[in-house]
Amino acid sequence: MTERTAVQNPMLRYAEAIGWKYVPREEALRLRGGETGRIFTEVLTTQLRTLNPGVVDVTQASEIVRQLSLLNPTIEGNRDALAWLRGERSVFVPEERRERNVRLIDFDQPDANVFQVTDEWTYRGTVYANRADVVFLINGIPIALAETKAAAKKDGLEDGVAQVRRYHRETPELLITPQLFEVTQLLDFFYGITWNTSRKSLFNWKEEEPGNYERKVKAFFDRARLLRVLRDYIVFLNRDDTLSKLILRQHQTRAVERVLERVAEPTKQRGLIWHTQGSGKTLTMITIASKLLREAPDGEKPTVLMIVDRNELEAQLFKNITGYGIATLEVAASKRDLQKLLADDYRGLIVSMIHKFDSIPANLNLRHSVVVLVDEAHRTTGGDLGTYLLAALPNATYIGFTGTPIDKLAKGQGTFKVFGVHDAQGYLDKYNIAESVEDGTTVRLNYALAPSDLRVDREMLEREFLDLADAEGVSDFEELNAILRKAVTLSEALKSAQRVAQVAAFVAQHFRENVEPLGFKAFLVAVDRDACVRYKEALDLQLPKDYSQVVISPAHNDPERLKAHYLSAEQEKDVRKAFTQKGTSLKILIVTEKLLTGFDAPILYAMYLDKPMRDHVLLQAIARVNRPYEDDDGLVKPYGFVLDFVGIFEKLERALAFDADVVTSVLQNLDVLRNLFATQMHETAPHYLPLTRGWDDKAKECAIEHFEAKEQREAFYTFYRQIQMVYDVLSPDAFLRPYLNDYEALAALYHLIRTAYSARPYTDRDLTDKTRTLLHEHTTLYNLTPPTTIHSLGAEELTALKQSDSSDTVKVLNLRRALAKVVDEQATSQPFLISIGEQAESVAQAYEDRQLTTQQALAAFEALAKQATEAAAERQRLGLDANGYAIYVTLTPYLATITSEQINTLNAIFQHYPDYGWDNQQESALRTALYQAMLPLVGQQYFIAATTTLMKLQRV
Repeated sequence: MTERTAVQNPMLRYAEAIGWKYVPREEALRLRGGETGRIFTEVLTTQLRTLNPGVVDVTQASEIVRQLSLLNPTIEGNRDALAWLRGERSVFVPEERRERNVRLIDFDQPDANVFQVTDEWTYRGTVYANRADVVFLINGIPIALAETKAAAKKDGLEDGVAQVRRYHRETPELLITPQLFEVTQLLDFFYGITWNTSRKSLFNWKEEEPGNYERKVKAFFDRARLLRVLRDYIVFLNRDDTLSKLILRQHQTRAVERVLERVAEPTKQRGLIWHTQGSGKTLTMITIASKLLREAPDGEKPTVLMIVDRNELEAQLFKNITGYGIATLEVAASKRDLQKLLADDYRGLIVSMIHKFDSIPANLNLRHSVVVLVDEAHRTTGGDLGTYLLAALPNATYIGFTGTPIDKLAKGQGTFKVFGVHDAQGYLDKYNIAESVEDGTTVRLNYALAPSDLRVDREMLEREFLDLADAEGVSDFEELNAILRKAVTLSEALKSAQRVAQVAAFVAQHFRENVEPLGFKAFLVAVDRDACVRYKEALDLQLPKDYSQVVISPAHNDPERLKAHYLSAEQEKDVRKAFTQKGTSLKILIVTEKLLTGFDAPILYAMYLDKPMRDHVLLQAIARVNRPYEDDDGLVKPYGFVLDFVGIFEKLERALAFDADVVTSVLQNLDVLRNLFATQMHETAPHYLPLTRGWDDKAKECAIEHFEAKEQREAFYTFYRQIQMVYDVLSPDAFLRPYLNDYEALAALYHLIRTAYSARPYTDRDLTDKTRTLLHEHTTLYNLTPPTTIHSLGAEELTALKQSDSSDTVKVLNLRRALAKVVDEQATSQPFLISIGEQAESVAQAYEDRQLTTQQALAAFEALAKQATEAAAERQRLGLDANGYAIYVTLTPYLATITSEQINTLNAIFQHYPDYGWDNQQESALRTALYQAMLPLVGQQYFIAATTTLMKLQRV
């Protein structure tokens, strides 16, 4: 079964079943005015007048369509498109002498909208043309596209995402209005947002039963659900002056809807959202606040109070809120300011920190339509501040958010008792760290203990920290720092000059050998601010000074040596931005408290931990390194890594007492990876190592033929990528020495097979720097080029290949790659090669799917190669120019007897419409003229397909 019959056509059927009207591709092409059109203009114009009676007339509708057509093909243009879709843009109504917002979509009455779906949507840009498999439109505006891949295609998801990324690069105009994309190969179903195609923003649609494709399609594209996503769950945010786009994940939307239900319940006033670190709690809170204010339960605009507990979080939160579009917002600047806002019954959103409730009067506001959203709720469950908060707003609904709930505290009540009182399980919604790793929204964590001579004395650590009752369940860095200030002996031991120098030297060497070669960055976490400065001074003796930067908060009476490392707000913003970017000189941040909460830097891979922590603050801190990272250059973060210089991880169950079963399932010692590597090298590698013995041409051919079946190649690729990932984490390590020769051989084999079976010249970007360096050191040992490789395609090369004693499999692979190379390099000046390239890809796909034997594929490739090499002589014989010959090659499969005169007639038609590539009117007129000319030539059955193929040709 093909991609279209098994995956694409069923998607269209299931979409029709839930209310999307299918539009045949030719009708869709007409409705959007050709391959450069982006909107069904007629549909949108009609709907604008229907949804905006008395506001939008024909002239204004045309102007709105024109403004949509002028949106830039950038993330900013996409943001503006969403604003139009959400009814946030206006037109001037002369009769009323005022601006009125325009509805492009009716979110309250789904049936008032026109839902359409079409397929094979080709968009032709100024340079490139791309084709989306399926496009979903609401009121004539594309809002989502889908890439469907064959179920048997092992790398189908990767191919689909790569195509979406290519659309952004080559035809960004295609992505101006679509907000979502989806990629599926029947078994898996992933979704993401346009203008943010990073791996961490690609999610598995998992609410429906695994493997049930029909239910997944119907649930994901449910019309009412998709309208909610467009209106509520897509967010544009400015982070360090860079616009980014996010979508709420399934656990976030589930939490939003459960909180709204809880707020509407008259007898229940508490709820706990237990979502692990890195799961997007802040964005969930902002979305809840926005919906509460916009939808106003019971018609009464509520007061929404958002409680945070850090100055830097308050500033970050404020930026996110304003980016979200919440207009009625006040940030409580002081206790008096907060008290006045609540006493005056302010309606809107108030952002405050918990300490501003200190000594606030009881019963300050008795209204029921007050909703309090408490960030990091485990920190407010004990002590007087929580009591003041609850007493000031006795009738409010309280929703707590935490990644680390506290069940029992030495002081006060636990998070479950305060916020989970109405739910038998203690929480309203839960999303744990194991689920997050499974979803790919966080990565697993590895840890290792530093050498024992660099760790502090165990007895001292236990006496001054681990055995203290105050340290049990500590949930806040201020509490932690207060405990450590009392642990004078421990702190001084951590900061001794000799130890700091030794640890800094170890960190520098480890970073140089283990982290920098991977392309990632690191945190060094010191016991206090003074220790941060000491480490900076020591690291500067080991590494270039611009490699590291201290980030600390100022304090009264600081000595000059600390003040020298203060950063202004603007400087700190620049540091954050530089650190998150690949390739900058800033590689290590030295911190003690700041940036250990609320700072998201996916490129952060390693944490050098030299500060005693446990339980909730430890989990918060190490969560900085569990964000996934993947870029277009093939750099993928394998794990997060923590190197413990204190000895906290020596007894993991004590370090992370809470939820230990879940945490330890994703936090593992490096010994686990060593065992995995050894097992793979002992049990699986022996199946492949015989293929690495001997590297003459015959040995290479034998290896290449062994992997002729795609399933065997994929199994080998999977095995190799796993051991390469583990090798990257472990190397350098003496443990690897006995395996090094075999690992090098497997890496060379991987490179050979990828090169041999790659359609185009293979670039080894999926070999990491560490492995590439290893291979380059032994280039004389491994000649990685496949045998009888064709570097140029000509009559002599074809003859030599045909007469060589290479196997037919090797000949097929060489011809396929040679053809692809010729097409890539020469298609612009010789457009007929595009048709040859498409035919070659069809042959290659049929060969991969075992629909052609090796001999049949070889014959087909030889015929195409001969056609390509003899093109100049053929063109001269026919008397055709480059454009005419391209038409000839394109139409020969439809009409083998086509003449030069007929070709020249068609070529002349193109010459009448020189601007058809960007002028919709010319494009439409050209298509009509070609239809008329093609119908008598190829008949009713083929004239549309043949015309469409002709119009894809590049003209020179």
